[in-house]
Amino acid sequence: MKKIVFLTGTRADFGKIKSLIQALEKQPDFIPYLFVTGMHLQQEYGYTWIEIERCGFTNLHAFENHTHETTMDLTLAKTIEGLSAYCKEIQPDMIIIHGDRVEALAGAIVGSLNNILVAHIEGGEISGTIDELIRHATSKMSHVHFVSNDTAKKRLIQMGELETSVSVIGSPDLDIMFSDTLPDLQTVKEYYEIDFDHYAVAMFHPVTTEFQNMQDYADNFVGALLEDDRPYVVIYPNNDLGNSAILKAYEKLKGNDRFRVFPSLRFEYFLTLLKNARFIIGNSSAGIREAPYYGLPIINIGSRQQNRSVNGDILNVTYDKVAIQEALKVIGAHTVQKITGDFGSGNSAELFVSSLKEANLWQLNHQKQFRDI
Repeated sequence: MKKIVFLTGTRADFGKIKSLIQALEKQPDFIPYLFVTGMHLQQEYGYTWIEIERCGFTNLHAFENHTHETTMDLTLAKTIEGLSAYCKEIQPDMIIIHGDRVEALAGAIVGSLNNILVAHIEGGEISGTIDELIRHATSKMSHVHFVSNDTAKKRLIQMGELETSVSVIGSPDLDIMFSDTLPDLQTVKEYYEIDFDHYAVAMFHPVTTEFQNMQDYADNFVGALLEDDRPYVVIYPNNDLGNSAILKAYEKLKGNDRFRVFPSLRFEYFLTLLKNARFIIGNSSAGIREAPYYGLPIINIGSRQQNRSVNGDILNVTYDKVAIQEALKVIGAHTVQKITGDFGSGNSAELFVSSLKEANLWQLNHQKQFRDI
């Protein structure tokens, strides 16, 4: 019986691992645990711990890692402290982490320094900003890799990872995106009291390496939306350095009946809203990953996704207000082709479980190996 601890700190990474946890809950040879921290436990971001509880997972543990200073280094340190104590109690066989957040890096550090196998989901990708540094550092502290595609696998091998430690499973959120469990649009609109017939989705996150300019960027973004005439569903930024500038800019949207602003949304409900939107604007990975699969027009702003914006249908613009407005003028006539295959076909959980059942995976040397090219 293998004990496996999943770590989640944001609504985004939970959407990536939810189907994997659900799959393991059905397996007699594995006991999944979920260490919940980060934005999930912050009231200002919707306290999404409640949404995780509603999933009915067997083993949940909440730990508050945010500090009054809200700097990423202190968040990292506190997460390490909390997860280390939890792992000493649970004694897991593996820690599973996702992506490029400091919580993921904390999981890799705790696992590798305590002789616990660490599995990293969606390593080997590039995104620019501080996120990419964290993602690659996390990969190097991990023993097992579950990646989205062959390109990511190639990058990890280029970084010296063993080919036998890398499994391509696709992007796990596709399991939910194309499942038959998504709510219908009317249900979502009634739940969130959205009365727009048509709408666009707006999501704008801080870029930590451009922290000094975030207020200008956020003001330009909000200013362009205010001068547009379409309704928007706006979702709060993540809690990285610079988010206060975006939240300050969002104050200008209060009282405007063209905007419905939410700290967070249930993942499945968000997917339904995204799927039925006219377009998405901002700098969220949802515009790079999920939106193209739904054939949704995308306006991507600035540098946050610059190395991931490889889809030719995406309108990439600068932070300049006029540039954003020009994109808004043409986005209504912009059509895109749904993409298929780049990040799997919706069977990530099945491939994930199959990999965990391979005896060779559990025999990987905990002493990190490096493969010379």
